[in-house]
Amino acid sequence: ARDWLEGVRWPDGPVCPHCGTIDNAAKLKGKAHRPGLYECRDCRKQFSITVGTVFERSKVPLNKWLAATYLLASSKKGMSAHQLHRMLGVTYKTAWFMFHRIREAMKEDNSTSGPLGGEGKIVEADETYIGKRDVPYKSPNRRTPYTKSGKSGGAQKRVIVGLIERGGETRTFHVNVATKKTVREILVKNADRKSRLHTDESRLYTTTGQEFARHQTTNHSAGEYARGDVNSNSIENVFSIFKRGMIGVYQHCGEAHLQRYLTEFDFRYNRRTKLGFTDEDRHNALLKMVAGKRLTY
Repeated sequence: ARDWLEGVRWPDGPVCPHCGTIDNAAKLKGKAHRPGLYECRDCRKQFSITVGTVFERSKVPLNKWLAATYLLASSKKGMSAHQLHRMLGVTYKTAWFMFHRIREAMKEDNSTSGPLGGEGKIVEADETYIGKRDVPYKSPNRRTPYTKSGKSGGAQKRVIVGLIERGGETRTFHVNVATKKTVREILVKNADRKSRLHTDESRLYTTTGQEFARHQTTNHSAGEYARGDVNSNSIENVFSIFKRGMIGVYQHCGEAHLQRYLTEFDFRYNRRTKLGFTDEDRHNALLKMVAGKRLTY
């Protein structure tokens, strides 16, 4: 397991996490040193493959960590911590924390992946509602709770805003409330404004849509879900996979952790089979992202 992880993370030789020197470290051997320990010849500090990663300072064996990363990366709708605890022989508390650390490693943003879309490309945007808020929400401007359409149906549900580049990557965000302001902030930070924007008839996107190359909508309330290439079916598909996983596999999720579950589903969807990824490719891509994302209990 250690050799595998070193081969994926250090293809050009050991990289010192303290000073960044590449392939200039001595491997320490003998009973006095734990397996996989190196000493940098530049800064003279010791390190191993797990230093500076989500695996650091863990007493769980590395082979169980790699089994957990593989299982979570290859299960389309996720895997519960109870299932992992039974399969690996660790406690439920350990399995829960392992999965949250792995989800932390799955995080991506503009700095690593760049904005979605671009000139001549289509970005779809939509919002969905799932579960029940842990803390009831009341609008500061009126007595009745906030809801998208003015009805009471989704007033106390958790709000998710999603974007997808058609045929490409997706990003989903948990927000406290869906307003024109919060939706615009997500759109302009994560989507190239040279893109064509496709949404439903929601007024949340009317003003922001003018900032993009073109804004086209479909009228869901009138039964229109596609008009030529104008539709938001791709982002609806993303929401469908997420909800099947949350209802069928996880069953319950605290609202404080909802964004990490969204990150998990985004990671797998962005490396789906249609884009040429196998389970092993997806797993190796995850192992390259574990550095610099420590998460303590």
